[in-house]
Amino acid sequence: MELWIPITVAAALFQNIRTALQKHLKGRLDTTGATYARFLYAVPFSWIYLTALLLLQNTDTATAITNTSPLPTINTSFLINGAVGGIAQILGTFLLVWLFGQRNFAVGTSLTKTEAIQTALFGFILLGDKLTIQAFLGILISLVGVLTLFKKGKQATPSLTSPQEPNRTLITRLFRTITTDRSILPGLLAGGLFAISAVSYRAASLSLDDSGFAIQSAYTLVWVTGFQTLIMGAYILFKTPDVFVRVLQSWKVAIWIGLTGMLGSAGWFAAMTLENAAHVRTLGQVELIFTLLIGYLFFKERLTRKELIGIALITAGIITLILE
Repeated sequence: MELWIPITVAAALFQNIRTALQKHLKGRLDTTGATYARFLYAVPFSWIYLTALLLLQNTDTATAITNTSPLPTINTSFLINGAVGGIAQILGTFLLVWLFGQRNFAVGTSLTKTEAIQTALFGFILLGDKLTIQAFLGILISLVGVLTLFKKGKQATPSLTSPQEPNRTLITRLFRTITTDRSILPGLLAGGLFAISAVSYRAASLSLDDSGFAIQSAYTLVWVTGFQTLIMGAYILFKTPDVFVRVLQSWKVAIWIGLTGMLGSAGWFAAMTLENAAHVRTLGQVELIFTLLIGYLFFKERLTRKELIGIALITAGIITLILE
């Protein structure tokens, strides 16, 4: 088994836990505060993670701390891609947290999972990442599974085949459906922003000199998380300083968001340093399966036929991708 596969599955699990905690925290904070907590409390854990990797790389503690084993050299491409990815992730996370106020946890999460196909597109355009026919088929199968889950949870919207509107074209009815449901466009946009961040992080990590995928990805994580904390913290202090205070007061929950968020990001960064970002994001859709199974096992939520079909399709898409 290739190393990026178990790393991605672990990242998806930690992200699932972090997202559930953010949904819980949104009951105490507004969308901005719940989004910021994810970055602020991840900073110390990201530094601990990088330091641990440096110490493991060099068993001589004094040597590692004094940088005899140097960190990667920063370059312009690293800074630009890191900043673009960081801002895109902030906006995507903000939209995801906002979606929780519009829909349930599973559907709000599933709407953003169109990012796999969008990541493939951005990766091809910006990085020249190649996709085989089998990999593209796996992505499409998974996407159909995601849309199946979405159909299960959506509110009543205008039917695409409504008999009362025989003169309307399919495109017109589809456009009306999209513009009527408040969560569709933000969900797709969030997926696009996460796709941009994934491709940008991969580009940033790969732009560093060859220090090994673990150090490259961890170093990128430290820089990006610090940048996100500074830029969003400055905005909150300027616009709504009381939100910053409430984020600090919510540390008992937020610290776990920071830890699980850092572990998830570390996995994503490492996996995307090793493998095409579209492949990683497609496998990462296993998070939806975790969401439904946790609801079934711990909250006794019954799985419907459409949910089971969606899980089967996502699983089939992932297997198609992995067996490439």
